[in-house]
Amino acid sequence: MDAHRSSRVNRRSAVSPARGAPVPAPAVGARRGAAHDRPAPSGLSPVRAERHPNSLTTPPLHRGPMAPVPWRGFWNSLGTALLLRLGGLSSAVPAAALDAARAPRQAWEGAAARRRRVFLALSLASTVVASALFAAVQPVYGSPWLQYGQLALFALLSAWVVTGFLTGLMGFWVMLRGDRHALSARSVVAHTLPADARSAIVMPICHEDVATVFAGLRATCESVAATGHAQSFDVFVLSDSCDPRVAAAERAAWEGLRAALARHPGPAQVQVYYRLRARRTQRKSGNVADFCRRWGRDYRYMVVLDADSVMSGDCIVAMAKLMEANPRAGIIQTATQAIGHVTLHARAQQFGSRVMGRLLTLGMQFWQLGDSHYWGHNAIIRVAPFMAHCALAPIRGSGGLAGGILSHDFVEAALMRRAGYHVWLVADLTGSYEQQPPDLLAELQRDRRWCQGNLQNARLVAEPGIHLVHRVMFVTGAMAYLSAPLWLAFLTLGTALWLSGAKLVNDWHMLPLELQGLWGWTLCLLFLPRILGLAAVFMRREQAQYGGAASLLQSAALESVLAILQAPIRMLAHSLFLLIALAGLKLEWRSPPRHASAVSWSDAIRQLAPMSGVVALLALGIALIDSSALLWLVPVGLPLALAIPLAVLTSQTPLGQALRARRLLLIPEESWSLPPVLRRAWRHASRPARPGLETG
Repeated sequence: MDAHRSSRVNRRSAVSPARGAPVPAPAVGARRGAAHDRPAPSGLSPVRAERHPNSLTTPPLHRGPMAPVPWRGFWNSLGTALLLRLGGLSSAVPAAALDAARAPRQAWEGAAARRRRVFLALSLASTVVASALFAAVQPVYGSPWLQYGQLALFALLSAWVVTGFLTGLMGFWVMLRGDRHALSARSVVAHTLPADARSAIVMPICHEDVATVFAGLRATCESVAATGHAQSFDVFVLSDSCDPRVAAAERAAWEGLRAALARHPGPAQVQVYYRLRARRTQRKSGNVADFCRRWGRDYRYMVVLDADSVMSGDCIVAMAKLMEANPRAGIIQTATQAIGHVTLHARAQQFGSRVMGRLLTLGMQFWQLGDSHYWGHNAIIRVAPFMAHCALAPIRGSGGLAGGILSHDFVEAALMRRAGYHVWLVADLTGSYEQQPPDLLAELQRDRRWCQGNLQNARLVAEPGIHLVHRVMFVTGAMAYLSAPLWLAFLTLGTALWLSGAKLVNDWHMLPLELQGLWGWTLCLLFLPRILGLAAVFMRREQAQYGGAASLLQSAALESVLAILQAPIRMLAHSLFLLIALAGLKLEWRSPPRHASAVSWSDAIRQLAPMSGVVALLALGIALIDSSALLWLVPVGLPLALAIPLAVLTSQTPLGQALRARRLLLIPEESWSLPPVLRRAWRHASRPARPGLETG
């Protein structure tokens, strides 16, 4: 440890308790801060300290710069790219990006390039074949523009479906055969974590359910301490809550957590700090950046959590070891497992995430390797390059796609990679958990934010120095929501052409074999990832972890039915979100609910009745023109008509509990031994720590 670092440690020890020393619980009714275990900083009177809550809840400042670089803009970036091709204006590209481009390629980069070429070739070939088949069976329309428009929509949507299928297919291969080029937690099992490799565990929160958040955080802290590495980690709760009552509850929960950890038997516990931010700029990304400017220079790494995150100590320590073993790794992202809620909606989502989502995660890992993306939580970040290169400037302009970056995670990963550091998704880092939204309305509330953020990120696709893979991820992130109105336009155009008299045949039994094969191919692409996920479970002999073979198959069928019924609702909602984002309407940024409560009929009617009403009027109009056209709209129209009862039914906790009792929609964490960190989190949530009360 150098002299400068030693002086920082001495400064800290002068004003904070020794690591692992007991922290006395504040007396009930004592003034806030009066019974804290640290005196007021030098030059700050006790009265003055009480007026500034952060002065007694955080370590001494060690400021460092984190300045954003303005974006060049889409058209300016295209001009810059052209000039770079002509051999000029190299100064427009950050120096770190130029150095990264000149760096020798590692072995995994060659493998990744080959895999991406194969991925692209298969995607293009499949799309061309499907589009040619569709063009061959198209009827002759009165306007060639209608014909070409329908064909273009089909080609674009076919390419989107094909890429999802191929990603799942690659994940199936990795699940069975492994991947020698991927970063793996197994490679650092025998490694030791150096004493100077200190990490901060940061949890940004804003108007969350306080008891649930601090219960999960307590379980995480206790799990880290159980590894024997408490000396290497500090925890920071970074609050943006502006409601005084919520802030007071957070402060009380923090005091209770400190007291409970001090009384906890066994090894030394991690230090936990709390900061209530006064200037709440740029939401979560601004909160994390503010932490980096204040204390980032004290830490080599930073583990970022969400308010609903729970992580095992073994997982966190393994991430730090992977960072130590891979000096060019800038971000390491875990494959989080959804668990926690027991509503039918959440249980179906977590089952699908485990069976099919695992394949997609492994597939992305297969072709992205060290050019992966960051999900904004349950990941570890190398602090120094993050501060130097990942500050986020606002996007110039006006409207919904300008201003502060909303979906910061994809952008931070792209900037980290542009600086020459690698971004890895490590699928075998177990012990990383999060919650799914408990109901459909909560999911759509979250998707509203994601939609606007992903569309906004697409404006950065041409920025100089961004790696090609991250440019693709900006596009695919936007396409995840653009695909909804494209599907809607395709269906609407097809219905309009039907009503105009451009029918293939009157009897669906007489459809040409080519069209039957085309629809069969499309359905296979949509459902094969689910089938491959089930096949992988059976081939790995894991069906007992899902309640047995029969329960697994029944669960898969139930999850598929729910996905089919909810898909049209998501399609129409995402189309509406897209219009709202493009119109620049104000986005109300609210955290999703962290606890499950049944959706009331009044809430469901208020939010979904316009959707169901519009569908009913359209169906009535189409029936008056040609009732036979309704046959093609049933798969979309019926779920939309049933959206209200579906949202209410799937939000019911008793129904989810009944299915769990019947061993349906089980995941391994439920059917086998519940991970200790989750067991602790749920126990603490049911019996929150309070000052003066002993908790186990």
